[in-house]
Amino acid sequence: MNLPPAPDIVLSIRGVAKRYASGVEALRPTDLDIRRGEIFALLGPNGAGKTTLISMICGSVRLSAGTAIADGHDIQADYRQARAKIGLVPQELAVDMFERVEDVVAFSRGLFGKPRDPARIEEILRALSLWDKRRARLDELSGGMKRRVLIAKALAHDPVILFLDEPTAGVDVALRRDMWALVRKLRDAGTTIILTTHYIEEAEEMADRIGVIDHGELKLVEEKATLMRRLGKSTTTLTLAAPLAALPPGLATLGAELSADGLTVTHVTGGGEGDTSLATLIRQLDAAGSDVRSVDTRRSSLEDIFVALVGEGR
Repeated sequence: MNLPPAPDIVLSIRGVAKRYASGVEALRPTDLDIRRGEIFALLGPNGAGKTTLISMICGSVRLSAGTAIADGHDIQADYRQARAKIGLVPQELAVDMFERVEDVVAFSRGLFGKPRDPARIEEILRALSLWDKRRARLDELSGGMKRRVLIAKALAHDPVILFLDEPTAGVDVALRRDMWALVRKLRDAGTTIILTTHYIEEAEEMADRIGVIDHGELKLVEEKATLMRRLGKSTTTLTLAAPLAALPPGLATLGAELSADGLTVTHVTGGGEGDTSLATLIRQLDAAGSDVRSVDTRRSSLEDIFVALVGEGR
């Protein structure tokens, strides 16, 4: 008998897998716990298995193996109750473009057996800055507003878990930042957010934890800050006033490198090594009679780490 998840775990996935009749293994057996009230970003290249995993949890694709518990309800044995705990914002609009905003959202609430609640619909529309557009048809809205309507639909039945599948795809930079603020607002109101995204800076900006999936395998799950500290690197570049013929012995021992023209010293640290003090680099160069003209330090972004994990040029 399976033990219930810990109280702070809102979604518990154990051994969930998908293999199609053709033999294609879209998702290998996967274990994952999502904490209540967190923003979890699932990253992976196209075809990695992100949408397959979401589709199984949301009930549109059947599990080949494993179990998943959504806020205490088994998604297979207790499907209706489990699905009522989940909201899904898909990548594509799947609504009648001639329907009015408030009708679309109210209808979505009714699909989950929730009683009519105009006050709740108004609250959701106001929170998403859609109240002034409530009587507009969807075909009259901008792309960003349509995306907000999808979120309103997903929230209409008051889920505790919200899946956002590429929530800002095709949205311009300004609207994307508005969406980031909205996602944080939803999280602060108690909703657990699970998002997939191709915009790595989106995950870096918002996520509490990161999961990386590739070729149907969940490769790692880690706190964002821990992941960036563990796998990130810091590159310090010092430009010199005059060329050096060779590195001082101390800097060579530290792994610093001198450019071919002798005018640039580069030192890379990270991956758990700990940073070498900038003062140490400058002091050794000064002792060698070399003046530093400028210093530039660059730390790895989450995108750098992601590319290193799943490979470039796929």
